[in-house]
Amino acid sequence: MLTSVLWILLTGFFVGQIGRRLGAPPLIGMILVGIILGPQVGNKITPEVLQSADHLRAVAVMIILMKAGLGLDRDKLAQQGTVALRLGILPAAAEAIAIALAAMFIFHWDFPTGLLLGCIIGAESPAVIVPGMLRIKTLGWGVTKGIPDAILTGSALSDVLLLLVFSLLLNFLTNGAIDQITLPFGLAINGIFLLPLQILMQVGLGIFIGYLVAHLIVSLLERQNWIQHPVQDVLIAASISLFLVIASQKFPIYSGYLAVMSLGFFLIELDPPLARKLRAGFDGLWVVAEIVLFVLLGANIQLDVLENVWFTGILMLGFGLFCGRTIGWYLSTAGSDWNWRERLFLLPGNSAKATVQAAIGAIPLAAGIKGGDIILAIAALSILTTAPLGAWAIPTFAPKLLEKGEIDPTKVTVTNKMRFLAAVDTSPLGAKVLTKAADLARRSNGEVIVLHVMNGDEEIAPDLADLAKRLLLDIRYRLVTATGEPATEIIQMAEAHQVTDIIMGKRGDKPGEEAPLGSTSHTVLTASSFPVILVE
Repeated sequence: MLTSVLWILLTGFFVGQIGRRLGAPPLIGMILVGIILGPQVGNKITPEVLQSADHLRAVAVMIILMKAGLGLDRDKLAQQGTVALRLGILPAAAEAIAIALAAMFIFHWDFPTGLLLGCIIGAESPAVIVPGMLRIKTLGWGVTKGIPDAILTGSALSDVLLLLVFSLLLNFLTNGAIDQITLPFGLAINGIFLLPLQILMQVGLGIFIGYLVAHLIVSLLERQNWIQHPVQDVLIAASISLFLVIASQKFPIYSGYLAVMSLGFFLIELDPPLARKLRAGFDGLWVVAEIVLFVLLGANIQLDVLENVWFTGILMLGFGLFCGRTIGWYLSTAGSDWNWRERLFLLPGNSAKATVQAAIGAIPLAAGIKGGDIILAIAALSILTTAPLGAWAIPTFAPKLLEKGEIDPTKVTVTNKMRFLAAVDTSPLGAKVLTKAADLARRSNGEVIVLHVMNGDEEIAPDLADLAKRLLLDIRYRLVTATGEPATEIIQMAEAHQVTDIIMGKRGDKPGEEAPLGSTSHTVLTASSFPVILVE
């Protein structure tokens, strides 16, 4: 089993990075690795790991939905009005119905069986859409109108809707009827008429439970002082989030995944500093979870069942997309402030399939439903076609179709590399400047450019190089030299390397006073566009 885990993590990571360097999304390489390592090709993954795929997938989806919740913006969602709600209902429902009609025509199925396939295909993939939307949020695309937030929220709601309808139809097709629900006074009602109430209950309770658990986490992690390390914050939050998912499977009266996403959203409202720490921690968890999710996704794809239905499957997927989901997108954004380019972005940004199809695609076949093998094949086909395309198209078309706005660092993780310029000379202040630079670099996992401006043919002092090596031993740094006017060289070097801050010494005045007029530090302070830290 451990060997299988090593195969998954190492090959998934490196092949994914090869794909990234070739200009493709890493998940394409990860899915390819899963197919190669899976039982149909290399058979390098043990049955125990494959049998645990559903549980591991649940963990990965929990992580990505928590990331989504921690990245939502309440003001942007309020600005969109009902657009997010309509995106959660209309595109998925329209695509499911279109797929059902196509299945009735192509395979001569009845409507319930066709709609069962439609519910599987219509569901959107949080594993593709969430990281894609969070990525373009960190770059500022579409953030002014809250387009990524609307897509994130709509995607989560659509999965709740379709999974409920899928469960109802599965019960009907296996038992021959929808369960009758007994009401007081001996009255009974067909379960299908309670579907809207079930949807509202799952959504409402999911949001409410997320709100309550957010209060619990804030109390545990911040007010009761149980935590001594940031990793413990993430461990507790992740464990509680996973419990919400597991509990919803045992007691399906609320949506566990929606509760997790709501939990992240309410943490931002209740305790923004805690939300920021958790956001960074869940970013780290996703690095591992992403590999496991997509490699196992590829390993579970049944290639042999694709042979006979790939052409008709492509036709059905295209019909569902262009004749179903497109109508839903139009109705969802009607009356909004979205322009035609932003509406067109929904095509790459809101149509990827992966996790839900992998989770429930094989259930009809296992339940003995007629056409279950075809349903599984088309579900696998939807993953192979739309997941890689969606992962590639979201970052590719966002700059072409969306407007760039101001990034809100309180809602997303901005991963700018910290780079400090330490301007030093051979005076005792050089050691203090390097010590300060080392401290800042350690806190931010940054790097240091050590600059020494020399006079004429002066050579760099060996003592200065040894000092830099000793004080910056565990920091990535470069020692560079320049010749010329010190203030000018410092500013030019800062611009060339696009540093985060300039760190330099201040001499010739009393502690606490401003840099003396005409000094190098005063000239850099007044002329530099970069922040300057003066060390006395």
